Amino acid sequence: MVTVARVVVDVTGVDKSFDYLVPDVLAPRIEVGTRVRVALHGREVPGWVMALVEPHEAGVDLERLLPIRKVSSVGPSAEVVQLIEWASQRWASRRRPFFVSASPSTNVARLHVPRYSPRRAAPTTDLIARGGVVQVGPLSSGVDVVLAAATHGPLIVVTPTVVRARRLAAECRRAGLTTAVLPDDWAAAASGVDVVVGARSAVWASVPHLAALIVLDEHDDTLQEERAPTWHAREVALERAKRAQVPCILVSPVLTVAARQWAGDRFIVADDAGSWPRVRIVDRNTDERWASSLVTSDLIALLRDHKKRVVCVLNVKGRARAVACDACRTVARCEACGAAVAQPERDTFECPRCSTRRPVVCLACGSQKMRAIRIGITRLRDELEAAAGRRVQEVKPTTTLDPTVSVFVGTEAVLHRLDRADAVVFLDVDAELLAPRFRASEQTLDLLVHGARLVPDGEVVVQTTVPQHEVLIGVARGDLTAHHEAETERRRRMGLPPFGALAEVSGAGTKNIVDQLASSLLVQVSAGDDRVLVRAATWDDLGEALRALDRPKERVRIAIDPPRA
Repeated sequence: MVTVARVVVDVTGVDKSFDYLVPDVLAPRIEVGTRVRVALHGREVPGWVMALVEPHEAGVDLERLLPIRKVSSVGPSAEVVQLIEWASQRWASRRRPFFVSASPSTNVARLHVPRYSPRRAAPTTDLIARGGVVQVGPLSSGVDVVLAAATHGPLIVVTPTVVRARRLAAECRRAGLTTAVLPDDWAAAASGVDVVVGARSAVWASVPHLAALIVLDEHDDTLQEERAPTWHAREVALERAKRAQVPCILVSPVLTVAARQWAGDRFIVADDAGSWPRVRIVDRNTDERWASSLVTSDLIALLRDHKKRVVCVLNVKGRARAVACDACRTVARCEACGAAVAQPERDTFECPRCSTRRPVVCLACGSQKMRAIRIGITRLRDELEAAAGRRVQEVKPTTTLDPTVSVFVGTEAVLHRLDRADAVVFLDVDAELLAPRFRASEQTLDLLVHGARLVPDGEVVVQTTVPQHEVLIGVARGDLTAHHEAETERRRRMGLPPFGALAEVSGAGTKNIVDQLASSLLVQVSAGDDRVLVRAATWDDLGEALRALDRPKERVRIAIDPPRA
């Protein structure tokens, strides 16, 4: 019987599927997802089988169809292929990038015999059975949640990094579970094991008899792809679990608004959720050099204790600029969303996050006299050395760490280069906390979690001009309830995700996109200096409007749910 295969070709810029005949000799090896080679415009190209259809469904004379030339490799399962089709709509993208993420990095001729360990009965909580969110402490590995879920059957575990995935896999093996770490063990995962674990691309793994999905550190920015399409592993996991009718469990010490909104009452606080290292808040307003130096009296005392290994984090490049009241030192903030405001004109404040404008007046004391705070980082290392009386090493991604140095300074990358410290000092947390991004508070919490993991027996020191901010108070107390409530209300009031849909358009072809969207009833367009934000009530509305666009010849980048907007 003649079968027709619809193939998505692995060619940049091409998203159309093409019909090919399935030769009888290859038919036993071809199924939905199989990676094949086909002829296209006089050359042979790779591709994936998107669907197998009957001849009458092809809608074309069979004599005009070319045959598939070769089977290259096993590919994504039919379930994953359907998920890819959904993702291409959700993130207004071609299907090729998703197929690449879901496929083995090398050709796989055939799958192996499944390797499942004997199923062990264990007490099952309602959350494991239904799915939901688990708030844990920053030092938790999440292995307890994984072991509990594994009693139900094979599961996918997504972690922020491959390094962490390997550590978790080792713990699972010690517990007697068979594991596969992606991307290296793609074939083992597709053949069948107890636990498939990896970084964000693991969410696309082909896993037979999938029983659950777990996303560890669901708050972590690395779970979102930076390049377009900007898909997020958490959102893919939620959709996949819904389609497969299996539980999805999101785990984090600082759960996002999106996660808690999705879970509703399916919420568990682990016993270690409040087990943070000591968090010390340093009020920079009390220091005489508050407008010109980050080296506070508290920091000097810490640096001069030569027994301590200290990591200083300044997560800005170039210069950080803010405006503060010259009388009471209060940093000028937007009354609508809480971001630090700019002063584009002499008598006007403007919020870069929500565009709210107001007169230049201090909301704390009513003064109209302001001072610009400009913190240069060029000589920061020298200042720290003078204060510490010992060498300070500036850490960059390519820096070779000096084993004789015990004080380090750098951007957030320094938190990933070291494995331990006695103290982590965030020199100016306001640069993140008051940034004109709607996820600023969640991104600040992400930084604080990374810092806490370096100092399990030490302390996290946070220098700030807003010591009463709900994020800082919540971390110091080990209870982020007030932050979640305040952040949820802000997002709801402004129609920001998860209470609305957002996309960012940039590139030379932006004007063409804006002109097309101007007539759409599904979206609102807000133009900036070098980018355009597109808002909609739902992700479906946003996707429909973006899919209807005629892409211009000029380069254009569309980021759905942009992480830094």
